[in-house]
Order: sequence, then C-alpha cells, then structure tokens
Amino acid sequence: MTNTHEAGDGRVRLLLLLPVQTAVVAGVGLLLTGPLAHHWPLSAEDGVNDALADRRTPFVTALTDVASLLAGTESVIALTLVCTLVLLLVPRVPPWREAAFLAVAVAAQSAVFLLVTLVVDRERPDVPHVDPAPPTSGFPSGHVGASVALFGGLAVLASRRLHGFRRHLTVGLLLVIPLFVAYSRVYRGMHHTSDVVAGLLNGACTLALVAAALLPRSRKEAAPPAPEPSAHGARRAVVVRHPRACDEATATRVRTLLRDHGFAEQRWTETTVGDPSGALAEHLGERDTDTDEGPDTDAGRDTDLVVVCGGDGTVRACADVVAGTGVPLAIVPCGTGNLLARNLRLPTEPVPALREALRGQVVGLDVGRIRGDGIAPTRFAVMAGAGFDAAMVRDTSARLKESLGWAAYVVSALRHLADARMRLSIRLDGGAPLERRARMVVIGNVGTLQGGLPLLPEARPDSGSLEVVLLDPRGVTGWLAAAGYLASRAPGGRRHRASGTRERSRAHGALEYFGAARIDLRFARPQPREIDGDAFPEGTWLTADVEPAALRVCLPASAPADGPRGTGTRARADALTDTDTDTTPARTGAPTGASTHVASDIPAQAGTPAGSEAPAGAGREGGGRGHRDARTAAQ
Repeated sequence: MTNTHEAGDGRVRLLLLLPVQTAVVAGVGLLLTGPLAHHWPLSAEDGVNDALADRRTPFVTALTDVASLLAGTESVIALTLVCTLVLLLVPRVPPWREAAFLAVAVAAQSAVFLLVTLVVDRERPDVPHVDPAPPTSGFPSGHVGASVALFGGLAVLASRRLHGFRRHLTVGLLLVIPLFVAYSRVYRGMHHTSDVVAGLLNGACTLALVAAALLPRSRKEAAPPAPEPSAHGARRAVVVRHPRACDEATATRVRTLLRDHGFAEQRWTETTVGDPSGALAEHLGERDTDTDEGPDTDAGRDTDLVVVCGGDGTVRACADVVAGTGVPLAIVPCGTGNLLARNLRLPTEPVPALREALRGQVVGLDVGRIRGDGIAPTRFAVMAGAGFDAAMVRDTSARLKESLGWAAYVVSALRHLADARMRLSIRLDGGAPLERRARMVVIGNVGTLQGGLPLLPEARPDSGSLEVVLLDPRGVTGWLAAAGYLASRAPGGRRHRASGTRERSRAHGALEYFGAARIDLRFARPQPREIDGDAFPEGTWLTADVEPAALRVCLPASAPADGPRGTGTRARADALTDTDTDTTPARTGAPTGASTHVASDIPAQAGTPAGSEAPAGAGREGGGRGHRDARTAAQ
C-alpha cells in the first residue's frame, strides 16, 4: 500500500478508541453515583435544579421547548438524514467523507450513550419535570450529546467550507445550540449539571475521534514538504531537467540547494523529445502499462521528492507520472509561460521558487485526466482546449519562437481570427448535451494567463471540479466585450460576484462558463487540440475528468494577500482565484469513487502514454524562448 493509504487506515483505526471512551464515561458515572455522590460540587447540584425550577417563566420555558425539540431523538435522526442527503445529492461532486463523518458521529455518540446507561443508573432531579422522563438513566444527557454530535459536526463542516465573517457567524451559532440545550435540560428538571457536562464532553470526544478518523486532512501539512528519509538513511530526490530550459548554472544551484535541505542522494534525468518526463516512471518504480489497474503500490517508495526543472510541458509530463503515488513534486519554473507556477503563487525565478517550496508545505492539488480520439489518457495541470487556441499553438513558427519567445503566438493568433466557428456539444457530469457554437473551448484546472488575465476566473486547483469556457465573440464588438470583461477580472480590475450557477454567460454572450467534475466535448468536425500548451492531432471529441487532490505539490508556506492568487491551500482558499469567492465556498468533495485526500488509486501515466500521437515538438520549451504554451499568445 502507499503511504497515503497506510495513513488513512491508521486514522480509521482511531474509531477503536470509542469503546475506551465508553468505559471512561461509564467509570465517571459510577463514581458520581457512588463514592462522590455526597461530596461537593455534586452535593450542590440539587440546589441548582431547585433554584431554576422556582424561577421558571412562560417565556423561558417556551424557549427551552425549542431546544428540547431540536435535541429530541426524532429531530436529531431526521436532521442528520436530511443533512447527509443534502451533502450527497446537492453538490455536483458529493463530499462522501463529510457526509459519512456527520452520520457516523451522531450514531457513535448515541451508541456510547446507550451503553453507558446500561451500566450507570442515575435518578433524575427531584423537581417538577417539564418533559416526560424517558426510561433511561439521567447520566449522561443524551439530548446534549446528540446536539453536540449533530450541530457540532455541522460547525466542523462549516469551518472547512466557509471563510471570513460568514464562517465565524455560522460556526458560532451552531456551537451555541448544544450549550443552550444543556441549559434547557437543567432548567426543565431533566438532568443534573454533571449530567449535561458529561453529555457535552461525550459528544465532543466522539466528534473529535470521528473527525480525525474520517475527514480528509487539511491540504496544508504540518510537516515540511519532504517526507522522512528513505530506508537508505538519506533523503532521495529525483530531478527532471529540461536541458534547454534549465541551464548548467541553474542546475548547479538547484543541486546545491537540495543538498543543503538534506537531499544528499540526487538522481538527475533529462527530458527528450520522445519522453518529456525524462523516464521519470523508471525512477519511481515500473508498472504494467498494458493494464489499467492503477499504479504500482511500491512506486516512489524510495523517492522523497521529485523536482521538475522546466516549463508547463515538462511539469505536465512529470505530474502525469507522479499523480497518485504520494510523492511530493517541487516545481522549478524554467519555461517561458510557467502558468502553473504563476497560478500557484510560486516565485518566477527558478532557484527562489525551489527555496520557498522546500521551506513551505505539501498541498494536495487536483489534476485533470483527459482522453480523446488519437489521444491516450493523460493528465493536465493547467488547461486543455480545442479550436482557436489549439490552432494558434500548432501553427506558430518555430523560427519566430526562437527570436520572439511567447510573442510569436500573437502572430499566429492574428492568422486565425477569421477562422470559422465550430459546432460542438458539451455534456456536464453525464447530463443532457448542450449544443453550442464557439471559436474556442478551454477546460481549466487553473484559470489565470500571463499578466494575471483570468480566462477562467472561478477555476481553482483544489475545488474538486474543472471549469470550462466557450469563447464566441461576434465581430469587433464581441472581441472588445470579451477583452473588457477579462480585463475587469484581472488584479486591480472591477470584481463581479460569482453567480453560483453551472452555466454563466458573460460579455454579452461572447464568453460562457461551466463547471463540472466530468466534461464531455463532441465536435461536428475534427478540431485542433492542445493540452497544457502542447499541440495534439485534430479530433472530434475530448473527455476530461477531475482527479481531486491527486498531485502533492510543495508550495510556499505563505503568500501576500494582495498578490496573484492560487496557493492551493485550504487555509488560503479564498486566495486561489482572482474572483471574489465569498459567495462560492470551495467544493471539497470528489466524484463517486474518488477521495478528497491524496488518492493512491489513481493510475499513473509514464510520460506520453503508449499509443498516443505525441507532437513532434513536445518537450521543447526553452529557457527564454520556444515555450509552447498557447495561453501566452493572449498577451
């Protein structure tokens, strides 16, 4: 098994502590009803119940009626079922672990409560009871424990999804409910003070154990990015170097920096036209490429870090291999576009980027998995598309790229401005096909282009979904409207709040946005296609799926709040896009069968898949020129 699965199994075993918790609560109950019953503060509890009973008022009694109703057995069961179903049915990508966490927390608390009442028999206070007394023991309070499990569980989920003032307000209101229930049970004469305190602690302990066992960890790891040293006693790094993008001086500095951070064992490999990953799979562990049974579970067992020195094409090829293995990846941006590095807020200089990453944390980021006619399944980390941008990439002159760098794409773009619109259908998460006409379709895992231009303003690499944009400007006014809209979303521009809908038309119809975990595109005629800036053969279809948190990337520990966004950490989730995300909290779930933590059951691809028609120029981005990323042509 991979480290990820081993860690997950170890966390689930925390549920075995629930019997220990049951025994502890039962032991405390026996002490309260036995040797400690007549000692202070237990001896003063009856006075508290008497005082509250004497001071009951119709208004307060009515308020406590609500608390008793909320925490009643029928209400808790009904609310738990409703919340669980909402979590599973409403989001496009159901958060299975969050739904399981809530249901298991409520069920486990109830089980502990019932087992304790079989051992501890405590009478209820000798005051008039507002509610009918249930047949169970008064210790611990079942109403209070259930309210902590349910409303406290909802507070935990809200704290993971919301941000800013809404997060504090929602969590605060949810946590007040169990405290009010505790007061109401004492006020109504149903429990002693120690009963409700035990209920609060029982519910809180159950919640903590279930959360630790079932909820995916925060994407921000507490440990440094590099795991513990390998079995050989020294940290081992595999460094993939694009020979033209990463010169000898940069390579020397990278080698020294890695050694200073404890990576005494380094294996360097260079990319080639035929293998833009530099045979990375061979260094992580061989697997059977003729089957689709997933990666070798021992892949990367002796590797603590993979370092990629190159542009987006090299990063994509290496990410295709590393995703799902659990091995962290550090990006040394040496290409021309470096769009993934820019979206993730890495420094633009190679060595400072690596230095900050090694000092930072490991973050689980999504990747897209795409296939089509003539394209074997492969992954992408930035964007993939068809139409105008793919034709621009394909037809850019190699000589102009040598002399102008990314500006050469502008020349190619001008040649394709008058290209005919394509007819296509788009299917989102298996829904009904939507018929459209467009000049370009782009599927994005991240959304910002060169210069901070947000082509996909709501795309985030930790959202558990992919964003799609259709570009269909009509005439000069259409192009101006699209350009003006994108400029308004750039840093410093006018912000628009997200609509929260699956389909969003902008710039008078020149731009149309969608979001989904699975995207199927069908073209009426063969269209040029590109993946992370590499041109692929023309074809009539593309299918992309998101693989949530499949790629572990080393990122800086912090980033300026006013800079470009895209850090990928849940703690800084609102800094992942150039949009105001207050109205669209992060989606942390995964599609059916996928996990929101770093997945180890995701097939790893060794560079360009066997049988794929890789472009002749794949992997040729250069340090200052020749980078093949289509997006830079928009600048």
